[in-house]
Formats: sequence, structure tokens, C-alpha cells
Amino acid sequence: MAVRRWSILSAAVFALALAVVVAQAALGAPTPPRWIVFSAHPNGATGPIQLMRVRTNGGGVQQITKGNKPATEPAFSPDGTRILFARLGSGIFRMNLDGTGLRRLTSGARDIYPVWSPDGRRIAFLRPFRAAWRLYVMSTAGAGQRRLPQAPPAGRPTWIPNGKSILIPSAADLIQVDSHTGRIQRYFGLTLDLQTTQTATVSPDARTIAYLGPRLSTGPEDCGEGPCPQYALYTARVAAPHRARRIVNDTGAAGWSPDGKTLAYVHQGALTLRTVGTGATRTIASKPHLAAGDSPPAWQPR
Repeated sequence: MAVRRWSILSAAVFALALAVVVAQAALGAPTPPRWIVFSAHPNGATGPIQLMRVRTNGGGVQQITKGNKPATEPAFSPDGTRILFARLGSGIFRMNLDGTGLRRLTSGARDIYPVWSPDGRRIAFLRPFRAAWRLYVMSTAGAGQRRLPQAPPAGRPTWIPNGKSILIPSAADLIQVDSHTGRIQRYFGLTLDLQTTQTATVSPDARTIAYLGPRLSTGPEDCGEGPCPQYALYTARVAAPHRARRIVNDTGAAGWSPDGKTLAYVHQGALTLRTVGTGATRTIASKPHLAAGDSPPAWQPR
């Protein structure tokens, strides 16, 4: 009889445990912290900037590049395991998330803004051509580097989720071009600041743009350590570009979370996360000295 009661009790406990697991699955398990890669001065405010990484919960700050030339413009692969970046004066490089497996992809001293295509097969980047930054593509191994001949002078590229088009800031507007030819497909009617056009970033769903614009006079400059960028961060819906919203003064370029709900940027010498909908902010890294420039922090997609 005791054995039967124990069996019934065990079955009840198992059923309860199963119900808890099912309920947790229905509610959605908590998202584990991802990595954000950003530019910083490892030795204070001196020396070339390098790439650092930090968890989105603020843990595990680590330096992942070294060298006597600045490392900047990080971008994640679609699977979140590798990083592209530009080393000023040397070209574009690829490495693993922890900094291992370093491989040089281009030798253009001024090649910048490398970004992976959604399917992970191509890389778009910028290279000077006839006194202007022009859009190029290549394989993920660095082969087949070619300019998209019909694309106008460009700022930082963003791939459309289907991979068939690329968005580029150009001529103070956001423009959609064919990812194989560069043929212009659409003008969005934005009015971007010409001096900061290259810093614009587009959300993963390609519906919202974050960009730097004129700093409104709302009080004294508040930049923490180092010189002020003299700009403010704005967001605007791509479908309604004239309804821009100022996010914060005295900051650098911003990177988007994978769900497009949060921005990461450097403000007052600290890496800050801001929920776009509510405006809630939190600091996840303040040391080493962060560089609030035209290199948006890169958020691990998965």
C-alpha cells in the first residue's frame, strides 16, 4: 500500500514539474545576456582605440583586439560568432568573438564600415573611389571585391532583411539600392546632417533609423571626460522621416539591439543602453575610457 501511495505521489510531483516547465516555455525563458562590442581606449584616454566586449548585463568587460593602429566599426555575423572590423590604415579584418582567428580580408588603408549580409555569404563595405566613399561587396573570405557601379557616394550600409537591397545614407537622405548593381530603388525623404551622414544606423527590421544631428541648445555641454561630440542622437521612422525624435545630446553613433527596441551608445564616457519606447537608460560599461565617435556599438544578434 505504501508503495502504491509513493507511486501516486511521484506521479503527482512529476506532473507538477512538467506543468511548471510548460508554463515557463509558454511565458518565454529569460533571454541570456548577449555581447556588445564597442570602441575604447584600453590605456585610458591615450593610445589607439581598440575593440572591447561586454555582456548586456554589464559583466565581463574584455579587450579583444590589440595593435598600434585603431580598430573600429565592429559588425557581427548573422550567427553571432564572428566579428568584422576596420583597422585604420590596414584594411578590413574578421575574427572570432573572443578575438581569436584573426584574418585580414582587404588591404585598402581606408576601407571602412564592413557589414555582413543576412545570409552570411557577402560583406558590404565602403572604399574611397574618385574622391568619394563608394559601396563595395565581397565574399566573407575577402574574394571578389567589386564596386557597385550604380550606387551613389555612401555612408554606413545596412542590408535589407531579404538581402536583395542595401540601405545607404547618401546626399543627406536614406537611399535603397540593389545589392548586386547599386541601382537606386528608393529615396526615403530624410533630411540628415551632411557632416554626420555616415553615422546613421538602421534597425534590424529596416523600419527605424538612428542618426546624429545638430545639438539643440538645452543647457551646457555634458560629455563627461574628453571633448564633446557637439551632436545629438535622433531616431525617425523610415516611413515618416520628418517626425524625428531627439534622444540625447552629446553622444556618438548608436547601435541597435536584435529586436530593435534598444539603442547602445556612448554618453558621458559610458556605454549606455536606452529603451526606445520608454526612454529608460542604464550604464553597462564606463571603464576603460570609451570613444564616442562614428563607430556604433555592435550588438550580438543571437
